[in-house]
Amino acid sequence: MRVVFMGSPDFAVPSLEALIEARFDVRLVVTQPDRPAGRGRHLLPTAVKEVALEHHLPVREFGRGENAAVSAEVLACEPDAIIVAAFGHILREPLLSTPRYGCINVHASLLPRWRGVSPVQYSILHGDTWSGVTIMRMDPGVDTGPILGLRAVPIGPEDTAGELLERLAGQGADLLLEVLRALPSGQVVPEVQDDSGAVYAPKLTRALSAVRWDRDVVTVHNQVRALQPWPGCTTFLGEQMLKITQARPMSLNPGAREPGTVLAVHDGGVVVACGQGALLLTGLQVPGKKPLPVAEFLRGFAIRTGDVLRS
Repeated sequence: MRVVFMGSPDFAVPSLEALIEARFDVRLVVTQPDRPAGRGRHLLPTAVKEVALEHHLPVREFGRGENAAVSAEVLACEPDAIIVAAFGHILREPLLSTPRYGCINVHASLLPRWRGVSPVQYSILHGDTWSGVTIMRMDPGVDTGPILGLRAVPIGPEDTAGELLERLAGQGADLLLEVLRALPSGQVVPEVQDDSGAVYAPKLTRALSAVRWDRDVVTVHNQVRALQPWPGCTTFLGEQMLKITQARPMSLNPGAREPGTVLAVHDGGVVVACGQGALLLTGLQVPGKKPLPVAEFLRGFAIRTGDVLRS
């Protein structure tokens, strides 16, 4: 089967690698442009571009004003399918309908729940216990096309968004191959989504980062997990911003202390009162420096019982 692959971040890499290893005819890889990163602001390629170049595949960048030319090059490859995984751009006609099997998307949720660009993070934020991957034939809407395959994946109580995304990436690659191999024989029956169950997961922003200590401990813990590794969960001790990189619920019982109050400090962590219950902080970071286990963090930064952390 001739395919064009369109994707950008780490999540998309297992799907591309699976296509290569399964000997699909990958005629072109399209990805987002190189971006400045790090203190030196050096241009770095996307994870997908790095893999494509390692396998000597032709690569084009989409998003620098040459989109029409790139789209024409995609169609000139005469792909049987265009495979899309976390590409970062909305595709339009004639890309959607020209390939025999259309544009096939690897999406990190159980559609129609969590359509949009941040499904994994919002599933954890909202306390879901299940996530999964959907293989979908794209249409002009946002994640509204018919479903070609679904695979459910449990969300562990300590899973961060980064950890769950990594698992879903592998499951998505496996399910993608299963669907693609079944398409030519007509074994795949597209299933129209039930729009009544649709929930949208918008783009993440730093506005989500500030901890609301007046919320219950489970909600705060979900926030820490959902925003790791980006944009991170933040709080203030005085004028100093701190990032909470790891935590777990310490108690679910209501407390009498002001939310945000440090109840205890020891090598195992920093215990902080929530609106209901208490959270044990086990990983902390000063912005601009590396994240550290609390025991190591406390050697260079003083946090004392009775201190109050604020949003």
